Amino acid sequence: MLEKEVINFEKSVIVGIITQNQSEEKLNEYLDELEFLTFTAGGQVVKRFSQKMDKPNPKTFLGTGKIEEIHYFVKENGISTIIFDDELTPSQQKNISKIIDCKILDRTNLILDIFAQRAETSYARTQVELAQCQYLLPRLSGLWTHLERQKGGIGMRGPGETEIETDRRIVRDRISLLKDKIKTIDRQMGVQRSNRGAMVRVALVGYTNVGKSTLMNAIGKSDVFVENKLFATLDTTVRKVVIKNLPFLLSDTVGFIRKLPTQLVESFKSTLDEVREADLLLHVVDISHPDFEDHIASVNQILVDIKASDKPTLMVFNKIDAYRHLTIDEDDLMTEKTTKHYTLDEWKSTWMSRVGEQNALFISAAQKQNFEEFRERVYEAVRQIHITRFPYNKFLYPDYKDATEKEE
Repeated sequence: MLEKEVINFEKSVIVGIITQNQSEEKLNEYLDELEFLTFTAGGQVVKRFSQKMDKPNPKTFLGTGKIEEIHYFVKENGISTIIFDDELTPSQQKNISKIIDCKILDRTNLILDIFAQRAETSYARTQVELAQCQYLLPRLSGLWTHLERQKGGIGMRGPGETEIETDRRIVRDRISLLKDKIKTIDRQMGVQRSNRGAMVRVALVGYTNVGKSTLMNAIGKSDVFVENKLFATLDTTVRKVVIKNLPFLLSDTVGFIRKLPTQLVESFKSTLDEVREADLLLHVVDISHPDFEDHIASVNQILVDIKASDKPTLMVFNKIDAYRHLTIDEDDLMTEKTTKHYTLDEWKSTWMSRVGEQNALFISAAQKQNFEEFRERVYEAVRQIHITRFPYNKFLYPDYKDATEKEE
């Protein structure tokens, strides 16, 4: 079965550049992620290409020689798709398509395609379509050039231009319609959020594929879709959770990613409202991933962008069962110890001192390791927020009266 699935995958190559701001090591990390994105979208990466440049070529992104090398490889190996790690300008995409006769995508286009596959609800589909239309609009000319080359140039130039303008008008009208539709749904969702009353809201945030949905299922006893692919969950899921005698609302939100397309941040702003309006954030981290600290920085930057960085946050380091560190022989004096050689205990010491012992947890959601400690810590954090909101709830806080009497 697996072999049949692989055969159906689109044969692809991925491309990136090494610059002053992006080292070869960093590029390899990005290309690893791009390969996972390609697999998630239904592609099979056959080869990687990279080039060292001061800055991207404004016409073809890469140098002429590298473009020709890729062209030859694509032609000889029956490659159907070339995927660039950075966003291409409309002119770059158009120029590359003239040289290499195959599908040219960039990271943004690829992520949008995955989102289109994953969108289940009407709202998610509307958000994704809006982002796709905004991405497509400046690129319509290039798409029509591609069609002209297939059908021949004679007799196509005039009508082609007419079709481009017609399509642009259609896409602009569609964008306007989708924005109005999203505004209507936003108002409805705003009413729904207000109808939830004054219950404490907790939101799971984190990089894509860190185990947020698995954690949601474990703590909320819900049935959220889980898969070892990027962006398995697009739609925000909200569940009422009770720990001990304390109820609160727990929401699972869309995963973040480095180089997140601006169109998606804009289109999914209502989904991110769940994060903005939360009382407590559970920042879930896949500690088994070698670049998890970069992932934390990316998520923190997006929280800054959506004005949600000042909220109380628990750092939940997940997948401790899968964590592996590189060991160094005690007699090896040549190898410099880096964070990649940290043991799990060393990471615990590092992060508990960095964010405070009460704000760092180390668990495995899949294996339920340290899960009781996790539930207790979440309970205490929610309880503190609940006390400030309902200070006279004697049922939940029977010791509250005694405390006030002692103060008197």
